[in-house]
Amino acid sequence: MSTAKELRAKSPADLQKELLELRREQFNLRMARATGQAAKPDQFSKVRRNIARLKTVAGEQRRAAAAKGSK
Repeated sequence: MSTAKELRAKSPADLQKELLELRREQFNLRMARATGQAAKPDQFSKVRRNIARLKTVAGEQRRAAAAKGSK
């Protein structure tokens, strides 16, 4: 997964695309766990943290764009 620094260099559309991919991965992990096929338990927290990191950077970009637009 990308670091926050790498994520800040991406466009908002790229961030949305990556967020969708992470949400799908999270869903697939939940389904695997429900059917007793969960491979690595640490993946759940990693995906959750990556989603949070991505949403944080997206929020920063939105606030920066709003501040820039209001001037």
